[in-house]
Amino acid sequence: MHPAVSVILFTTLSGAGFGLFAWLGTGRPPVTGWPAFWFYFMGYGLAVTGLFASAFHLANPKNAIKAFSQWRSSWLSREAVLSVATLLVIAPYAIGRIFYGENWAALGLAGSILSILTVFSTAMIYTQLRTVPRWNTPLTPLLFLAYAVTGGAILAGQSEAAIWLLLALGLIQLAHWMLGDSRFAAAGHDMGTATGLGRIGRVRLLEPPHSGGNYLLHEMVFRIGRRHAMKLRVLAFLGAVALPLAILLAFGAAPAATALAAAVHLLGTLASRWLFFAEARHVVGLYYGR
Repeated sequence: MHPAVSVILFTTLSGAGFGLFAWLGTGRPPVTGWPAFWFYFMGYGLAVTGLFASAFHLANPKNAIKAFSQWRSSWLSREAVLSVATLLVIAPYAIGRIFYGENWAALGLAGSILSILTVFSTAMIYTQLRTVPRWNTPLTPLLFLAYAVTGGAILAGQSEAAIWLLLALGLIQLAHWMLGDSRFAAAGHDMGTATGLGRIGRVRLLEPPHSGGNYLLHEMVFRIGRRHAMKLRVLAFLGAVALPLAILLAFGAAPAATALAAAVHLLGTLASRWLFFAEARHVVGLYYGR
């Protein structure tokens, strides 16, 4: 799949923002006044920036409002509805923490649950696609949730929880890569299944359907060399898991260490999310011999 910058930024930034809201909604950290303001400002900044980035992936961004109308059948529409609901529910909870020093626990818990459901809905947009076997696995929503909750824990200064979550994230990420590498072959897709002619013998491509490029080739077919993919996997794992873990183990909850761990983790998440799209193989590529 084509790794569009807008979608990479959307899934990374909004995931971190809603992950932070999930922690803040449970009262962690227990901050009020100006410290609380900056935590919620960071959460809204990440979430809203990510959502705006997603609009630029639409063919016509002016039609973004239509994404809210198909919530009965579309995970994308459910994500849009849940994201707005989360932002609206978290707002009064944040006001209570910032201006009144109050912890309206029921409201905060609702915001935390909505945050998790929003990230889950984002993941399901990709998980539901049987045409992309690498994504069509229960590990995909687990991976998205792990990144969101782990990033949120680091941003919220929950270093002890973040250490354990980073270890879990590392295992989930490795499992997703290992399983994903064999998913296309395990699904049994080839030129014969793509054309429906496999029952009469081996099918091969005589010539491509057309000589020029098109939307399908641009969006659905993308190749990355295995050597480069392995290098990027190492860099992504170092940034998203290993280096933040080492920083938190060495320096604990020190503000400077937390900020550095969060920055490195977000960079690693960007690399991991780029690979998430770049390594995904869509079955439509079979029609073009790719």
